[in-house]
Amino acid sequence: MPAPTQNRTETSTTTGPSGTATGTALPVLSRADTARLLGTALGPIVAQGVIARRPRIVAAAGRLGTDDRSVRLLQTLRDRYGDGPVQVPIPGRPSALVLGADGVRRVLEDGPEPFTPASWEKRGALGHFQPHGVLVSHGAARAERRRFTEAVLDTGSPLHAQADHINAVARQETELLRDDAARSGAFDWDAFVVAWWRIVRRIVLGNGAREDHELTDTLTRLRRRGNWSHLAPRSEHLRERFASGVRAHLRRAEQGSLAARIAQTAPDPDDGTTPEDQIGHWLFAWDPGAAVTLRALALLATHPEVRGRARAEAAAEGPADRPRELSVLRAAVLESTRLWPTTPLLIRESTADTTWPGGKLPAGTSLLVPTWFLHRDDRRREDADRLDVQQWLDGSARDDWMLTPFSGGHAACPGQELVLFVASTVLATLLEDHHAVLLPPESFDAARPLPRGLNPYALRFGLARSAAGRV
Repeated sequence: MPAPTQNRTETSTTTGPSGTATGTALPVLSRADTARLLGTALGPIVAQGVIARRPRIVAAAGRLGTDDRSVRLLQTLRDRYGDGPVQVPIPGRPSALVLGADGVRRVLEDGPEPFTPASWEKRGALGHFQPHGVLVSHGAARAERRRFTEAVLDTGSPLHAQADHINAVARQETELLRDDAARSGAFDWDAFVVAWWRIVRRIVLGNGAREDHELTDTLTRLRRRGNWSHLAPRSEHLRERFASGVRAHLRRAEQGSLAARIAQTAPDPDDGTTPEDQIGHWLFAWDPGAAVTLRALALLATHPEVRGRARAEAAAEGPADRPRELSVLRAAVLESTRLWPTTPLLIRESTADTTWPGGKLPAGTSLLVPTWFLHRDDRRREDADRLDVQQWLDGSARDDWMLTPFSGGHAACPGQELVLFVASTVLATLLEDHHAVLLPPESFDAARPLPRGLNPYALRFGLARSAAGRV
């Protein structure tokens, strides 16, 4: 891929709202710019639901073009204040924007001290359903919970140790969806997400959990409370209902499921690590995987060259009933996550004073990495508004700290390979001997800049058996 425009080097010179030098202290947003940041960029993100998406508000944000406006605003702020950190004077919550690759790398790599992912906001939000999850843990407890999570999820392996079973589950459920859609002529989000959650429950908890909609519905209720973070009272009743449901499935430890792997990878109970707390986060993380996969299908449906490459690769890698890496489809999923990040804002909290070119940030500062902006900044990225799977195939994207679709550093998503494997298997199954067409209301032309907002809940696809030679 063409290299992104070189980032401006951080210096000790600070520019004020007028663009003039003001000294050597770290820059601080003016009150007016802080109000614009909160109202135009951060406000819409929070309103759409940080822990559980609110479909109606997601749709409204798309109609209003909030993603376009927020990208333009962040470009203006960076022109005025530099790559950062730029202090954001939010009353009662010291915060700073990180807008350059060097700063992003430092914040994500230097941890969990002095930059911890267990920020005040996350502790409030995730505490509703996983108060002892790895993402909101510290010290030895965090290390043990991360070890347990990585062992079960087989972090770092493109094909999970239980890939045969996972592949079979993903294909079975997707074939049911595909065949039904081929008969009716189309499918939408509602049909897809039912199939997706059946896949997820079977993979994580076993076949006996296939129809346990109540379990994941209960988790969704808890996550909706998590949207309000510290403002919503915690429901111990709901949390125990979810936890007891998980424990019931874990007791079966069905062969091939992650539940069976959990039984073989006992966590350390001395630090309060319980499987159900970690599973709460895994299931939460699978939810945006559905949106990522469906958006990737929209890209494939509108980019015949990439779709053809994906089909050729799938055919070359052998029988579909055997697990395969499917690199092109994985790259399409990564591009879906880059173009429309499901975690639009990465947050780290400083546990000590930190020194930056130009000044210091105090301990307790919330450092904000706006992935939705960094991924789609058309002033610095030639690929900002187009599909570019090649950057993931040649590895150049993985060395680019402006791209963090699965976070990065010490808190990078431990399940990213598993999600990529399942998503690419689902896509391969949908496209196997079938042709998908993106239907209204969402539409875009591959020859034009891709939209910065793409509502997954409005996606609909026509699906039919492929004619001979049709890609």
